Amino acid sequence: MSGLLLRLAGPLQSWGERSAFTPVRETASFPTRSALVGMFAAAEGIARNDTAALKRYEQVRLTVRVDRPGALLEDYHTVGGGFPKERTAATSGGSNKDAAVITRRQYLSDAVFVVAVTAPDDLTQHLAAALRRPHWAPYLGRRSCPPDEPFLLRRHAEHPERELLTGVPLSSPEPRDREAETIPVQFLRERPLPEGGPGATADVIEVNDMPISFAPHGRAHAGRRLYRTTEPVDRALAGPQKTLLTRLIDYAHAEEHA
Repeated sequence: MSGLLLRLAGPLQSWGERSAFTPVRETASFPTRSALVGMFAAAEGIARNDTAALKRYEQVRLTVRVDRPGALLEDYHTVGGGFPKERTAATSGGSNKDAAVITRRQYLSDAVFVVAVTAPDDLTQHLAAALRRPHWAPYLGRRSCPPDEPFLLRRHAEHPERELLTGVPLSSPEPRDREAETIPVQFLRERPLPEGGPGATADVIEVNDMPISFAPHGRAHAGRRLYRTTEPVDRALAGPQKTLLTRLIDYAHAEEHA
């Protein structure tokens, strides 16, 4: 087992937990497994109706480090209205209405997450190659939300989860307490930490974002359990924010010179 590291940052992100259309399109407060698996499949050129291909991603373990949770933003939308039905755009259900359809779409503004993707070595290599030269471009939950660079921080990491604690620069301010050696950072893990270790106490949350099918007319998801922890991260990873981009690029390029 090895893995890779992704940095999910951009002006806007939206991680929907529901596939059905509703007047309020909510976002989760963190990247969902469904969205990340969809990103991998799109990068590899796997079609939405190829449900069998999703089986290979069951081997993947995801760990999310929350560098910046972002601020919730709600965008107000209207579709149609004021014209006869035959001149009004169809809704997602295929019907035409002469009254406006109102929706509110939620986003996370200015959020940053770093994701450790752990998988068997051969799958890690395939994913890294696909994400470096994707068949379909990656996006942060919705097509209108492209990721910032650097996006793929490491194509191969022996211990990707350890890198979140000791290697990847933090996109968060330095603590005001100059004597503090560590910074408390939130993590979302798919398996609990060993008892007695730092951050071992976890909030257990249930989410419904395990993809079963991405077929346009047959989307299906199952539940999974997440362990939300607060863990101490080396203060040196924060550093001055004015040099953050340089530090991230140096970290990503260090792999090429190793």
